[in-house]
Amino acid sequence: MNLNLLIENLTNPALLFFVLGMVAVFCKSDLEIPQNSSKFISLYLLFSIGFKGGQELAHETFTMEVAWTILFGLAIAVAIPFYTFFILKRKLSVYDAGAVAAAYGSISAVTFVTAVTYLEMQEMVLHGHMVAIMALMEAPAIVVGLLLISTFDKVGQQNGLIKKRTVVKHSFTNGSVMLILGSLVIGFMASDAQAEGIKPFTNDIFKGFLAIFLLDMGIVSGRKLGSFFSYGWFPMVFAILIPLINGSVVAILSAAVTDDVSNRFMLAILSASASYIAVPAAMKMTVPQANPGLFLPMALAITFPVNITLGMPLYYLLASSF
Repeated sequence: MNLNLLIENLTNPALLFFVLGMVAVFCKSDLEIPQNSSKFISLYLLFSIGFKGGQELAHETFTMEVAWTILFGLAIAVAIPFYTFFILKRKLSVYDAGAVAAAYGSISAVTFVTAVTYLEMQEMVLHGHMVAIMALMEAPAIVVGLLLISTFDKVGQQNGLIKKRTVVKHSFTNGSVMLILGSLVIGFMASDAQAEGIKPFTNDIFKGFLAIFLLDMGIVSGRKLGSFFSYGWFPMVFAILIPLINGSVVAILSAAVTDDVSNRFMLAILSASASYIAVPAAMKMTVPQANPGLFLPMALAITFPVNITLGMPLYYLLASSF
């Protein structure tokens, strides 16, 4: 059964388009997704995820289990960047350690979407409040990562390069965070009849846009792999082991807040994934000293494929067994 699940993930069109993008770079192809189109697709994916989550949330009954699950997700978003920062700081600069820690404490919306497809393959349903948790987990990790940088960067403190108020404000006004939260609220407020009117846009074309987005991510990741290898073995080992550890631990510990296997699986996915949209955007504006040639390939070229191929069957198995 596990072998079949692995094969299904390896032949998933989303992953294959990601691989195609990397192959195109290695073959020196001129294949490229226009920057404006890429940005539009990113916005579309976030909008669609948020709106559909709001619709699901509108049909759910708010219970103590939902409340505890949300608090559990927020705790994960704070704990992961905090503990990983001190591991990373042993080998990387404060700036890079903070950026990578924020990326791994935050979430990947595309990994989340791919995990939803995986749930559908298991004939299970995604609960709407999990989309709310995904959106809420984005900002705390960014805040923690940047606050850790500002705390341990003595030069930045002296020069006033990183202001805590700016960090907190930007993490919540970041475009991707605002869009997914706003779409969640709009989806929650919309009636079933109103949502049906835009269903062809929010649902029917979603997987096609996801494939094109991952093709673009494969191209971006392939171009940045050159500088990535200059850091030695540490980033690669971290990008493989830490997500698997985070996802496995959360898949087991989440039994304390919910008995639902799909919720526990999605919490594991959120804890194992790494952000390559919101966090890079936040770091580019607030910590330009951090090297995107490090944390982007870690999140995209290593952690993302590992989660899709090995992680998802493992997390689902643990969530189902414990």
